[in-house]
Amino acid sequence: MMSSIAIDNVIPRADIVKRAARLGAEIKNVRLSGDLSDEVVRAINQVLLEHKVIFFRDQGHLDDAEQERFAVRLGKLVPHPTVGAIKGTSSILELDSGRGGGRADQWHTDVTFVDAYPKISVLRGVEIPPYGGDTIWSNTAAAYLNLPAPLQRLADELWAVHSNAYDYAVKARATEADRKHFDEVFTGTVYETEHPVVRVHPETGERTLVLGNFVQRFVGLPKYDGQKLFDLFQSHITAPENTVRWNWNTGDVAIWDNRATQHYAVNDYGDQHRVVRRATIDGDVPVSIDGRHSVTRVKTSKPQTAKAA
Repeated sequence: MMSSIAIDNVIPRADIVKRAARLGAEIKNVRLSGDLSDEVVRAINQVLLEHKVIFFRDQGHLDDAEQERFAVRLGKLVPHPTVGAIKGTSSILELDSGRGGGRADQWHTDVTFVDAYPKISVLRGVEIPPYGGDTIWSNTAAAYLNLPAPLQRLADELWAVHSNAYDYAVKARATEADRKHFDEVFTGTVYETEHPVVRVHPETGERTLVLGNFVQRFVGLPKYDGQKLFDLFQSHITAPENTVRWNWNTGDVAIWDNRATQHYAVNDYGDQHRVVRRATIDGDVPVSIDGRHSVTRVKTSKPQTAKAA
């Protein structure tokens, strides 16, 4: 891990501007590309580990190819396991408000329904409405630290089942296009994975909470009790003082540590058009505080429905 002195030699501290007390920093005077030096990439990763989510303004020079050329410097690119990647890319997922599934207005950590969910996401603003459409992130490491000791001990012992086949109609304010996309694409293959509620971050050693909207139930608990516990833990994760909010401009880039955050795309821009594109970096299988690994229990493809003649 780079020291603060080493970071100062590569990215001056004056160019790292905190956006909130518990997470979030903007890095100024860095032009993202696949040609950045190894020292700059290591410094960016170190700032990311410290602040959990980092922001870059004025990156309009990036296209899909250059976004991936930069992202791959942070690790192996991986496509979305059910939606895939847009044509001509290795990993890029497009979130288009005019299409099904384009408004991610639920608190979540990306793709926790698989075992080795992504460690880093790199999101680029392609078309941003003149008002609304902010994204909010929360710090799941700080949320764990803020739990009273008895709740920490309880969380340490709990495991939860995550699935992409959750009750979408209940959890989302979905349009017909959203529901069709969810049924035909997002859940074309159904996953169920057991994760510890508390994982040990593989780079920082922090304990982080693994929850969000993909949680279906807690292992060994009745659904009613589990829902009460889920709501309790989520309330600590999403408490306003544990969040940072980013007001997008076209060409902005946000990078977050998906192992230590949740996020929420605010759906407050009506019928205006919003398009963002995300490259994702492959992660590792979470490890609980007692050394056990997450396990995918179910992976099944839905039978294809025959089309009417």
